[in-house]
This record gives sequence, structure tokens and C-alpha cells, in this order.
Amino acid sequence: MKNKCYKGEYKRGIKKGLPIGLGYLYVSIAFGMMAATGGMSPLNALIISMTNLTSAGQFAGIGLIFNGATYIEIALTIFIINIRYFLMSFSLSQKLSANVSTLKKAIIAFGITDEVFTMASLEKEELSYEFMLGLITLPYIGWAIGTYLGAATTTLLPGSMQDALGIALYAMFIALIVPAIRQSRAILLTVLIAVCFSCIFKYVPYLNNISSGFAIIIATVIAAGTAAYLFPIKEES
Repeated sequence: MKNKCYKGEYKRGIKKGLPIGLGYLYVSIAFGMMAATGGMSPLNALIISMTNLTSAGQFAGIGLIFNGATYIEIALTIFIINIRYFLMSFSLSQKLSANVSTLKKAIIAFGITDEVFTMASLEKEELSYEFMLGLITLPYIGWAIGTYLGAATTTLLPGSMQDALGIALYAMFIALIVPAIRQSRAILLTVLIAVCFSCIFKYVPYLNNISSGFAIIIATVIAAGTAAYLFPIKEES
């Protein structure tokens, strides 16, 4: 009976994670394309996606790699971008069943993303290990497959097409940001501050000697910190 219950929980998690997996499949294609246009092999791009599973962190990290950033710069940037996953994991750990071991919690934490966290948070009952494992399975597979497809397909294209795809990727990122900017003053301010400091580190004498990695870190911290101070999220009573 327990095996049936476990299988049922895993299948329920699979069904909940299907829409996330399909969405990740298409988004990760863009990451694979970006990795390939920078000269990275499809296999290396796949390994990055299979060991990270963080869209924003991977896009930022791959850009730093191509710009020759140091390991410290890459590590700090990824840490700052992904620090929210600590809070998400801590939050979900309060909803996990008491019999979930530390090792199983670590496996679950590896698969926590914004969408997985949201889906799991909507569950009213305790979260079992089997359900969470099912929930992260398809997003993980979709992210990996999409990355490889994007990278492998791009490597088959001529150089001129790869350059065009690089420009198209920046256009896609802008298209993702603009709707959020129009709906939120906080996001608009965050973007403007980040852009301003990026320009300062690019064009101001002496400051433009700072490496691109640390420039991204400083701009991110200042922009996010300012927005958090000016637009704090009010706690529900």
C-alpha cells in the first residue's frame, strides 16, 4: 500500500510539473543558443544546465565566462542572483513531511526554482518527498533537453546566422522586461538604477577599469537594495 501511495504522489507531482517543464523547454533553448554563439559546445552547455538549473544565473554566468571574468567574479554574481533560493528552500522545508531525510531535502533544494516554489506553495497539505521529486522531474528534463537542442541547432548554422541570433536574444530579453516595467514602478526603478550604474562602470574614467564581473555585482546590489528600501513588501496581517 505504501508503494502505491508513493507512486501516486510521484505521479501527482509529475502532472503538476508538466506545464513548468514545457515552459522551461522553450526558455532553455535560448540559453543553449547563447552558449553556442559564444563558442561553447552543446555538451558543455548541457552540463551547465544539468548542474545548475537556474535561468537568470546561467545567463549571467555564461556572459561572464565569455567576457573572461575570474572565478571569484562568476561565483559572487551567481551567488547574489540565486540567493533567493535559500529563502525558498527554507520556506518549503517547513511544509515537508517529518520523515524526509536531510539527503532528500538536499535533492529537493537542488530542484527548487521560482515556478516550482510557487506550485509547491499552493499545496495545502504536507509536501512529501515523492511529490516534490515528481514536481521537479519534468522541469529538470525540459531545461536540459532545451539547452542541448538550442546549442546543437545553433552550431549547425553559419556564422552570420549565429550573429543574428545573438542580437535576437537581446531583443527577447528586452521583450521579457518591458511588460514587467510597465506594471511595476519598483521594477522600473530597479532597471533604471542598474542601467545607470552599468553605464558609469563602462564610461567613467578609473571606474571603467573595474572588471565586468564586479561591475555587474555592484550594480545588482545597489539596484536591488535601493528598490527594496523604497518599495518594501508589506507583510500580510
